[in-house]
Amino acid sequence: MNYKHLHYFMQVAESGSVAAASRQLNLTPQTVSAQIQLLAERLGGPLFEKVGRRLQLTETGELALDYARQIFSLGSELEAAVRQSALTARLLEFRVGVADAVPKSIAYHLVEPALSVEPPVRIVCREWRLERLLAELAVHTLDLVISDSPLPPTVSVKAFSHALGRSRIGVYAAPALRAAWGGPFPECLNGAPLLMPGEDSAVGRRLHGWFKARGLRPSIVGEFDDSALAQEFGREGVGFYLGPDVLAGEIQARLQVDAVGVIDGVEEQFYAISIERRITHPCVLAITRAARAELFGSTLASRRGRAAARKG
Repeated sequence: MNYKHLHYFMQVAESGSVAAASRQLNLTPQTVSAQIQLLAERLGGPLFEKVGRRLQLTETGELALDYARQIFSLGSELEAAVRQSALTARLLEFRVGVADAVPKSIAYHLVEPALSVEPPVRIVCREWRLERLLAELAVHTLDLVISDSPLPPTVSVKAFSHALGRSRIGVYAAPALRAAWGGPFPECLNGAPLLMPGEDSAVGRRLHGWFKARGLRPSIVGEFDDSALAQEFGREGVGFYLGPDVLAGEIQARLQVDAVGVIDGVEEQFYAISIERRITHPCVLAITRAARAELFGSTLASRRGRAAARKG
């Protein structure tokens, strides 16, 4: 069967006339009519009959049109599948695990630079507890793990921790909540509703110590392993929200909250854990360079400036 003839037939059937189909195909009506006649001969029966000045499909024509639509639909699917297969073959797959204690906003900013790598990258991202992710790293089903702590000494995985940077903890509140708990920071937190990181997070343990050392007893109304969920509760004014100070402007704009203060002396630290002692993977290189130079670069410069001032 000549599929070009089938295509011409389908155009005539859907446009309602040879003349209309000819204009769409950029062919003469005589050519289109001749091709359809050849198809009808091949199928063994007429495909159209004239009803007044219009063409109407015969029973054979109805059957042929149904099959034609299926054939060309499958053809389109085939082309799309081949294009997708070719695109996938050219993509570099990067498999990264993010420890559930890492704030989602930080995780995004850390992983996003991998998308700028050539050839184009397909990111496969997994979120889990650190121990589970390290087990996946050990058997090479992950290329990288991003964590809020270095490789624990108790874990028997041959891997290496690469420091990405650190951020102080910012305190944020919905405007109505801040108005209800006024006063200077950090005293305003005494008795105030507070949303805390989960008890398994490294920063959560340090925060408990910080409040105790200052005699502050906030009312912890929620503990969250999922920082994105904590953000939503903070946005709604359920409690004071704790987030990375390095993203203070972004947090205020996105959540429509006020920056209340910064918890000095308690920092979140972030690490890239890989099986490479010397980083060569292009995606991991992009992540570490962007984190140190851009995301945490101003924090590092500020810390060096304070150290120089103390020496002076």
